Amino acid sequence: MIKLYGIAFRLHPLFTVLMLLSIWTGYFTELVTLFSIVLIHELGHVVAARRYGWTVTKVELLPFGGVAETEQLGRSSVREDIVVALAGPLQNAWMIGVAYGFDAMGIWGSEWSLYFIQANLMIGLFNLLPVLPLDGGKVMQALLSCWIPYYRAIQLSAWISMVLSCGLAAASFWRLTTDGLALNLLIIAGFLLASNWFGFRNASFQFVRFLMNRDGRMEPLIDRGTLAQPIVVSPHRTVADIVRLFMRERYHIVYVLGAGGRVQAVLPEQRLLHAYFHLDRPGSPVSDVFMLK
Repeated sequence: MIKLYGIAFRLHPLFTVLMLLSIWTGYFTELVTLFSIVLIHELGHVVAARRYGWTVTKVELLPFGGVAETEQLGRSSVREDIVVALAGPLQNAWMIGVAYGFDAMGIWGSEWSLYFIQANLMIGLFNLLPVLPLDGGKVMQALLSCWIPYYRAIQLSAWISMVLSCGLAAASFWRLTTDGLALNLLIIAGFLLASNWFGFRNASFQFVRFLMNRDGRMEPLIDRGTLAQPIVVSPHRTVADIVRLFMRERYHIVYVLGAGGRVQAVLPEQRLLHAYFHLDRPGSPVSDVFMLK
C-alpha cells in the first residue's frame, strides 16, 4: 500500500493474482499497461471528487477499474455523484484519442496502439455497466434516487447489480465448448455478486449515513427557498417507516392523517430525524412519539 496526498492506494488481491499470472505467462508488459490505465482511470475520479471538496481516503485498484472510498456518502448531490462516476471512463476516452493520434503520427506501432485502444475500451465500457460498485452502477443509483425514496434506491440498485452479476457469471460459460471457460470474467462476476450481496445486507448502514448528513444537505435548499415534497402517512406508521420515504434533493413535510382524512399533525422532517436519532424511537408509531390525539 502506498499513501499519497492523504490517499491510500492499494492493489486488490485480484490484481495481485493477475500480476503473478502475467509474470508466469510472459504478459508482464501488458499488465503494466493495464495497471497504468486503471490508475489513470481512478485518478480521474479522485480529481473530480476533490474538485467538489470530497475527502478521498483510499483507492483500491482492481483489474477492471477500482473503488475509491470517500467520506461524502450522504452529503453529496446527485449531480456530483454522476460527474465523479463518469470522470473515470472519461479518462479512457481521451487515452483512446491519444492512441489514435500517436498511431497516425507513427509514434506507436499499429499493434501496440490497437492493444492500448482495446484495453481502454474494455475498462471504460465495462465500468459503464449498471452494476455497483462500477461507475455505471453509481450513476444508476444516483438517477434512481431522483425518482424513488433513497432507501428503496439503495435496495433496488443492489438487486439490479446482483442480477446483472449473475448474468456476467453465466456469460463466462457462453463459449465453454469452443473457447473454454472465461475464468477472468467469472472471477470478476463473483466479486461483484459478493460485493452487492454485502451491500444489500448493509443497506441500512448506508441509509443511516444519509440521514445523519441530511441537515447539512437541506440547509442550502431551505436558505434559498425550495418546494417541499409532502409525505402523507397514517398515525400507526413508525418513525423508521416514514424516514425511509425521504428522497434526495427534496425537503419533506409529513402530514399525519387520522380517521376521515383529518390532519392530526404537520411535521417538518427535522422533527422526524430528531425522534429517530435523539429520542431513540425509530420503531415507535408517530402517534405515540408526538402524542397525537
